[in-house]
Amino acid sequence: MTQGSREARTTHPGPPELDDRGLVPFTAVRQAAAGLEGVSVLTPLLPAVELSEASGAEVRLKLESLQRAGSFKFRGAYTFVNGLPGEAAARGVITYSSGNHGQAVAMAAGLRGIPCVVVMPTTAPAVKREGALRLGAEVVMDGTTSLERKHRAEAIQAERGLCMVPPFDDPIIIAGQGTAALEAAEAWPEMDTWLVCVGGGGLASGSGVSLRSLRPGARIIGVEAEGAPAMRRSLDAGVPVTLEGIDTIADGLAPVRPGDLTFHHVQTLFDDVVTVSDEAIREAAQFLFHRQKLVVEYSGAAAVAALRSGAVEVGGRRVGVTISGGNLDPSILREWLDGVPAGIDG
Repeated sequence: MTQGSREARTTHPGPPELDDRGLVPFTAVRQAAAGLEGVSVLTPLLPAVELSEASGAEVRLKLESLQRAGSFKFRGAYTFVNGLPGEAAARGVITYSSGNHGQAVAMAAGLRGIPCVVVMPTTAPAVKREGALRLGAEVVMDGTTSLERKHRAEAIQAERGLCMVPPFDDPIIIAGQGTAALEAAEAWPEMDTWLVCVGGGGLASGSGVSLRSLRPGARIIGVEAEGAPAMRRSLDAGVPVTLEGIDTIADGLAPVRPGDLTFHHVQTLFDDVVTVSDEAIREAAQFLFHRQKLVVEYSGAAAVAALRSGAVEVGGRRVGVTISGGNLDPSILREWLDGVPAGIDG
């Protein structure tokens, strides 16, 4: 990434220039991929036979649950933090997160040897809070919504002169997240459909940039939780909207508002955004555990929920599905195991 000489506290000093449509250029994703080489995990694109048989499609799962820090978020966080010039990095970084982005920033900051503060909601799962602490971050708990933790992070940023690492609405973050779809498209040239979970929209936006460049005819579909449909509501309104409240088990898919930049990417590049119920998300996560032997958090199972619930029709297609994170609360895993009789293979 190009690095500027001026100091930056709110944004990265060297973001890529947007193209003539106001989108992150694919060259920025390529640059992010080069920077991540040897640092991030080249996650598997796993054939899913049972999902394929049930849907009438060929389905493969992009396992970002196996990424460093447990989710795709490491891609964008490392790209951003690693590109900071020395003076900005030395002051330290701060972010606000429901959990996965915070852990990813903490890991990226640790690799660079700089201080990190993460503001999390009071409702954040213990596994994500403890993960950020284990990775060396100072964790501040505040509020329950994305806007509340954003405001607290901005106040601490101003007080301490830290550099903000945005969770999704930033060109560098989007470029980094786009490397997951880049890998999938290169590993499976025949892929013609991509299902991706949508929270704030960073992974979705980066996916759109990569796939419209590499697979321009592919069908790209976003998946949101019914209890937090910020992107779907915004697309219906034609502008980003703020939800009055959220109610979903998928904590990583629960921003009350999409970013301006991520909304524009999804509006421009996507074929559709669908919603799935908490019941469908829970069932999908349990299916992945019992049948695919994968530990996937609820947010990470949303795209599979769209397949299994019939929210999308994919018959006859070659479908890549994002499994965006694996930071499942151990108490949930214990509940699942308690529900399986001894000696029975899920």
